[in-house]
Amino acid sequence: MPDALDSWAAKVLAGDRLAMSRAISAVEDREPEGRELVKRLFPKTGRAFVVGVTGAPGAGKSTLVEKLAKEYRAAGRTVGICAVDPTSPFTGGAVLGDRIRMQQLATDDGVYIRSMATRGHLGGLAAAAHDVATILDAAGFEIVLLETVGVGQDEVEIARLADATVLLLVPGMGDDVQTFKAGVMEIADIFVVNKADRPGADRVVQEVAAMLSISARPDGRQTPILKTVATTGEGAAALRDELEKFRASAAAGPLGLGRKREQWRARLIELLRERLFEKVVGERLRDGEIDARLEDILAHRTDPYTIVEALIDGPL
Repeated sequence: MPDALDSWAAKVLAGDRLAMSRAISAVEDREPEGRELVKRLFPKTGRAFVVGVTGAPGAGKSTLVEKLAKEYRAAGRTVGICAVDPTSPFTGGAVLGDRIRMQQLATDDGVYIRSMATRGHLGGLAAAAHDVATILDAAGFEIVLLETVGVGQDEVEIARLADATVLLLVPGMGDDVQTFKAGVMEIADIFVVNKADRPGADRVVQEVAAMLSISARPDGRQTPILKTVATTGEGAAALRDELEKFRASAAAGPLGLGRKREQWRARLIELLRERLFEKVVGERLRDGEIDARLEDILAHRTDPYTIVEALIDGPL
């Protein structure tokens, strides 16, 4: 007889919405059952095309994700959307702004939308975003759209998860394009100048093109620069076409496999760091331990490196 986790996994694989929602909540809350569930789902994954959409706040990410999802639905693809919202300072949950803005997709059986809170996690994604993408993949969604919270230059974690990363820029940034260069600009597979009906859109395109001309990609690929008006849907079809071209080219060459290898290397290191931290906290830190160690540091009786080494390597 299958156990409860097997039954739960079977429901997720069948696309049961309630089972999926419970699974995502479990991995968000870092419940042991969520971790075990992901283990059982993982062998059934690897088929979805994961697209990350990032950019500064106000760039129109949610609106463009909605229009892009509609384009994929028009092509007969099922779409799972994970939108990372800022954490509420009162409840610790997501503000849910993205889900509100995507209400037109809510009645489509081929679309699943989930908002997640960052819960203080840096990098533009929630800590559980990798596992959520795994759940959506296992549930049979062909396209998984991940919208980051929009925090600026530090929002590079999406490149360690997504098969393709779309970076939104908007007119009015001016010299800020050059500021972005050292960070998030370098992770984009496709640049999108949104709100292209505003003055200055062509200037942004020119600035990005100039930047790309002096920083060639390792694979020699020319990074596309598209213009969109997300509020009307203009350019969304062209973006979908460019994403499909990118997907085909990545699948056909060794660079796509190399990217996947580096992504999973980063994910393994992240999980090791997380589990080692949990192990130290669970097994070696007694109540009040940190405060006692702080007193030693403040009195200069020892140093922080010695304390960390003792906590990790010392006897229980």
